Amino acid sequence: MDKRTTEQSSLYNHLERMSTRELLLAINSEDRTVPEAVSRAIPIIEDLVDGIVERVSRGGRVFYLGAGTSGRLGVVDASEIPPTYGVHDVFIGLMAGGDKAIRDAVEGAEDSLTGGWEDMLAFSPTENDVLVGIAASGTTPYVVGAIRNARDHGLLTACVTCNEGSPAAAAAQIPIVVVVGPEFVTGSTRMKAGTAQKLVLNMISTASMIRLGHVKGSKMVDMQLTNKKLVDRGVRMIMEDTGIEDYEYAKNLLLENGSVRAAEIYYYSKTEKA
Repeated sequence: MDKRTTEQSSLYNHLERMSTRELLLAINSEDRTVPEAVSRAIPIIEDLVDGIVERVSRGGRVFYLGAGTSGRLGVVDASEIPPTYGVHDVFIGLMAGGDKAIRDAVEGAEDSLTGGWEDMLAFSPTENDVLVGIAASGTTPYVVGAIRNARDHGLLTACVTCNEGSPAAAAAQIPIVVVVGPEFVTGSTRMKAGTAQKLVLNMISTASMIRLGHVKGSKMVDMQLTNKKLVDRGVRMIMEDTGIEDYEYAKNLLLENGSVRAAEIYYYSKTEKA
């Protein structure tokens, strides 16, 4: 019998007999247990964030590596860093089967013990880098093998898993283990386990970016101006921070300087000289 928590039978039965309302209420009830499970892992998440800040400050990078849902979550989190914080090639998301697997499963890709590290080699990893293996089960060969190889080559290694005593946790220097219990649909780890992983990745990347200086107050001062909504947000940030009352003047400052941070530095340097 499989002892992994993520594979245990649901606490609910006869789901097909439930009404829509009963299904939704039950799913919501299970989902509400996830943040509490994540909270118990905060001391370990703290260790990882501190390690990331130290290594990225020396020019290192953070690799998220996973398969299936776990891999997609890593790719999504990594892809949000450049537009949100204006930082490129620091968080890198890799998944078994490559970019094609983001939409369609690639048969057997996650079963290779060497595949994860081979995918990382394309980025010439160094001892300043960090690998975060993401695997709800903690048993995915693609992830476990990459963690072992990365650790052997001097990288800081961590994992995000939802089972105690997993091979991934045993291999990683910083094992983040968030046990959320059986899934509502037995074995469907895209649900509670996936939610837990998403929350943890949010915490890792957001706390790291703040610690590395990409937030001022509570504002994303280095965000990319990729659409009208973000330009408007940036203009209002500048107006609030500087006291400028002319929207068009603040907008021109932003567009000419490329970011909220750069616009405010330019504005204050100009006013000080005046």
